[in-house]
Amino acid sequence: MAIREGYYQDSVTVMNKGLEMVFVKILTIFTSIDLSHNNFHGEIPTTIGDLPSLIVLNLSSNHFEGLILSSLGNLKQLESLDLSNNKLVGRIPQQLASLTFLAYLNLSMNQLTGPIPQGGQFSTFPISSFVGNVELCGFPLSKKCGIPDEQPTPDEEPESEKGFSWKAVLVGYGCSFVIGAIGGNIVISKKPNWLVRIYGRRL
Repeated sequence: MAIREGYYQDSVTVMNKGLEMVFVKILTIFTSIDLSHNNFHGEIPTTIGDLPSLIVLNLSSNHFEGLILSSLGNLKQLESLDLSNNKLVGRIPQQLASLTFLAYLNLSMNQLTGPIPQGGQFSTFPISSFVGNVELCGFPLSKKCGIPDEQPTPDEEPESEKGFSWKAVLVGYGCSFVIGAIGGNIVISKKPNWLVRIYGRRL
């Protein structure tokens, strides 16, 4: 691309904040890396963390593996980060929460785990930024961190804390019925005199 008077003369298409934008003339200070929809493998290069003036970083729809670099937190000017549709694993670095200019984030369709960082711009990102990572938890997802699905909800108390459980009640009723039946049979079969006096006749 020929550069004249500080402008690119040829057009360039960039995915910025989830939108495809065509720039015919852009300032040279507009710094963007868009390597989306390629067939790149391996880990994300660590040198990306040494580009503090980067505004847009789009590595989506590749085959990148490994962890999300914590050094991405050094990109203080970053406004758009798209790492979706890769094979990234591990936790989302807490350092990303310090990116105060980050307006767009897409980490969907990876294999990320653990809690989503809280604070900063992360409170503004929708669920769509994290879908497809079944092991992620925390806001804005409905899955809470540190609470397995099999544990009772706050409205439910373990049976040991409720006192008598329904099983204990059934056992009590059963025993009372058996004892009452046996005792009643004994009383009726012996025909005691006090029953004769009460009812005026022998049973």
